[in-house]
Amino acid sequence: MSASDVVIIGVGMATAVGLSAPETAAAVRAATSRFAETPIRDQQLEPFTLAEVPEGGLPPLAEALTTVPGLTSRERRMLRLAAQPLLECRAPLGESRRPIGISLALPERETNKPIDRAGFLRHLSVQADGVFDPRGSDASHVGRAGGFIAIGQAALTIQHGFADFMIAGGVETYRDLYILATLDAERRVKSNENLDGFIPGEGAGFLLLGSDRAAVAQGLPILGRVTPMAMGFEPGHLYSAEPYCGDGLASTFQQLVAQGVVDAPIAEVYSSMTGESHWAKEWGVAFLRSRAAFQEGHGMHHPADCFGETGAASGALLVGLAALGIQGRYRRSPALAYGSSDRGARAAVIVTE
Repeated sequence: MSASDVVIIGVGMATAVGLSAPETAAAVRAATSRFAETPIRDQQLEPFTLAEVPEGGLPPLAEALTTVPGLTSRERRMLRLAAQPLLECRAPLGESRRPIGISLALPERETNKPIDRAGFLRHLSVQADGVFDPRGSDASHVGRAGGFIAIGQAALTIQHGFADFMIAGGVETYRDLYILATLDAERRVKSNENLDGFIPGEGAGFLLLGSDRAAVAQGLPILGRVTPMAMGFEPGHLYSAEPYCGDGLASTFQQLVAQGVVDAPIAEVYSSMTGESHWAKEWGVAFLRSRAAFQEGHGMHHPADCFGETGAASGALLVGLAALGIQGRYRRSPALAYGSSDRGARAAVIVTE
């Protein structure tokens, strides 16, 4: 099976600007943003500005999970955020209840109670009405790059013939007092006192991936194709004492181009940039080192401007937006999508029609 034989069949999203993939894509295309002050106060006693999914747009927590001991409020919200996008991305398979695995990205930043990955997968399967089999699934804590790593792992599972279909994606919320207080103390949240920061957001994004052969055999829609994932590491990351050189993302781009799976210059870029200047500098280094791989006048998109920083959900959201844009003919193919995590992980894929 070749790299181009891994196809995108379904997309599911929940963000501050849309409760479905079409709504989110339309809002991002129109550059609509949804940021609002909250009752939560920062260390200057000013209200935090967040980008949140409307409470009324989220399903209730499954009754079976309401009595689970030790489930934090953050985990409960993440379960609610992820349920509908999971059902949305899996919809093309119809009523089929055949087991399907998931590769899941979870937040890089923990509270004082780490998330039990295996337990969260079991709870998510319950919340999402059993649309995936937790026994054939895995989860990681890598943040923004984690969503792309999840896509890469799911694609490898398909390429190696272990499954015809896989779900890949992630979920994140920054609506947590511990998380917000920590970020505020680090001067990373955007405010009147700190302009070089980001707007904390939340969301979930999932892709239904499959082999081209299986999709065609079942008459399923093909929204796009994904190349193998490229991955790197930045030694001089935000929390490192080493000097920042931009090598991590640059080497990731170089690795992706060296695969030789795309024969046209990159026409669009979907970036996980959050608004902090660090990420713009990183993009500049990576772009300059692989400049020949990009079309002159390529499009540049960083949807965090619309729905805030979505962390572990970023990978599937960016790849899904690229695929929907290419399918809708308002974005060009091929499109590069990449994610950079706070603690050094870097990952990227290319989406083609």
